[in-house]
Amino acid sequence: MQRDEALQLLEAHVQTDTLRKHSLATEAVMRALAEKLGQNRDLWGVTGLLHDLDFEYTRDNPTEHGRKTVELLTPFAFPEEALNAILRHNAEALGLERETAFDYALTCAETITGLIVAAALVHPDKRIGSINPKSVRKRMKSKDFARNVNREHIVLCERIDIPLMDFIELSINAMNSISDQMGL
Repeated sequence: MQRDEALQLLEAHVQTDTLRKHSLATEAVMRALAEKLGQNRDLWGVTGLLHDLDFEYTRDNPTEHGRKTVELLTPFAFPEEALNAILRHNAEALGLERETAFDYALTCAETITGLIVAAALVHPDKRIGSINPKSVRKRMKSKDFARNVNREHIVLCERIDIPLMDFIELSINAMNSISDQMGL
C-alpha cells in the first residue's frame, strides 16, 4: 500500500485531529525505527500510520481494537506481518503475545508519542524541538505525568535492542521532523 492510499484510508476512518496526529507521529517513529533496524521504512511507516484505524469504532470495546483495523485492511492485501503487528500492539486486550521486532516496535513507538506530546505541551514554547531525552525520561518516571501512557510498553524498545535513552532520542527526532504537521 502506498502512503497516499493509506492517508486516504486514515482520513476516511479517523475523524479526530488528535488521533490523526498520533497516527502521523507513530508513522514517523516507525520509519525511524525501520531505518535503524534495517527494515522496510515504507511498510513500517504505513503500518504506524494505520495502526489505530479502528480506534473510533472500538474505543468502548478494547477487545476488538486492532481486529477491525485488520478487517478494514483485508481488501488491500496488507502484509501478514504488518497485520500481526497491528493486532499485537493491543496484545494484552486480545490475549496475544508479541513475537517479532515489528510487534515490539509498533507497541513502543505508538506509546511513546503520547509521552513526547505531553512533554512538549508542558514546555514553555510547546515545541517538540525544545525538549530533550533526559527531560522526557525524567517525566516518564513520574507516574502522575501523562497517566494514560503505559511506561512498560515504552521500555519494550529494549526487546529490539534499542536502549531506552536512544529510543527516546530517536522518537523525539522523528516527531520533530513532522512538528509542523503536529502543530508542536
